[in-house]
Amino acid sequence: MSDPGSETVGGPDPRVPEPGHDGLEIELEVDHEGFSEDDLPPGMPSGEDLRELVETAAASAGVTDGHVAITILGPEAIHALNLEHRDKDKPTDVLSFPIDGAGPVAGPREIGDVVICPEHTVSMREAVVHGILHLVGFDHETDSGEMLAVQGQILSWYENHDPPPSAPAGPTSGTDA
Repeated sequence: MSDPGSETVGGPDPRVPEPGHDGLEIELEVDHEGFSEDDLPPGMPSGEDLRELVETAAASAGVTDGHVAITILGPEAIHALNLEHRDKDKPTDVLSFPIDGAGPVAGPREIGDVVICPEHTVSMREAVVHGILHLVGFDHETDSGEMLAVQGQILSWYENHDPPPSAPAGPTSGTDA
């Protein structure tokens, strides 16, 4: 992966907050539907790593509180969801179902759900970050590379332990997930 600052002119992307930030109150729920703890895919992040990935990705859009559900599914189940919600008759790696997104909400924020199929996922960390970025308003199909740059910087930090800067700005375009 490239250097965290290589995607933007003048240094690292200011949208990517430093992992381990204080003040975040993300409630994370993980369901391994159809998988026992022993059957989880290789490379499945630990609970602490998952929380950091989710919090960092959400904070990149200014979301610092709310509930996120992550569900691990097999190929048949994600195929059915992909067909039902995206009219694509095939399994996929990750699907995101935003609820409240990144805007202001009355009451507790329900950020949304991320569904991941390990059999169709190269990197569980990448799938988690990708799904969360969609939940908080990023869209790689319409944002001229913005989402993928933020995703790359978050993942690079976890691979290289080279902390990104901490001034989240959020997505600049649509919220189609």
